[in-house]
Amino acid sequence: MTRPVGPVASATEGPAARPIAAAFFDVDETLVRFKSMFRFLAYHFQARGLPGERYREVAEHLMARAAAGSPRAETNRDYYRSYTGRPVREVMRHGEEWFAQESARGGVWHRPVVAALARHRRAGALIVLVSGSFPPCLEPVRRPVGADVLLCSRPEITDGVYTGVLETPVIGEEKARAALELLAERGISPENAAAYGDHASDLPLLSAVGHPVAVGSDALLRSYVEEAGGNLLPGISEGV
Repeated sequence: MTRPVGPVASATEGPAARPIAAAFFDVDETLVRFKSMFRFLAYHFQARGLPGERYREVAEHLMARAAAGSPRAETNRDYYRSYTGRPVREVMRHGEEWFAQESARGGVWHRPVVAALARHRRAGALIVLVSGSFPPCLEPVRRPVGADVLLCSRPEITDGVYTGVLETPVIGEEKARAALELLAERGISPENAAAYGDHASDLPLLSAVGHPVAVGSDALLRSYVEEAGGNLLPGISEGV
């Protein structure tokens, strides 16, 4: 049975409860109900007039690497090679078009997490999206939920064109590093921050803050959060 997030001003229970000044949210299958990077890539290829087979080849390659145990950071780098030579303005435009299409279909948002984000925002917390994705996918997501900051992968750009190179994927430990750096810049103690994630790779982020929240059924996250006295939210597979 899941234990929903309590009042945002003091999201943990008991006398040790501390106000939350910043809340970090993973995006894919946490804030939104799907893997946005794959859906966007399919749209981008289609908008460029590439055949559907091209997208399937790339997606199958990435999934095969993941299934073979390739580190998520490496498959993340592989993903961005698909944008080699594409103008940033074009890819950003495709991001806007893609998300408008997704929104028109409905079913974009994972309601329990969006509701938690809204409560944090009303309470005055800094709202931060943290993702291995990149701005063309994430800016259209950030604006509707009123997020203040975007911590994400930023592929190399030369003369307004993506080179296909990504030096630092915002995956795993890098999510925690980026979050802690932002908290230090803003003068916020990690003990006064919350983080939401759905996958074991989000564990470094959740373990870096005082208020971890596991979304869904990942056993590693749930075990850590329960032991740390954090909170649980239902995942997208639980029909909410």
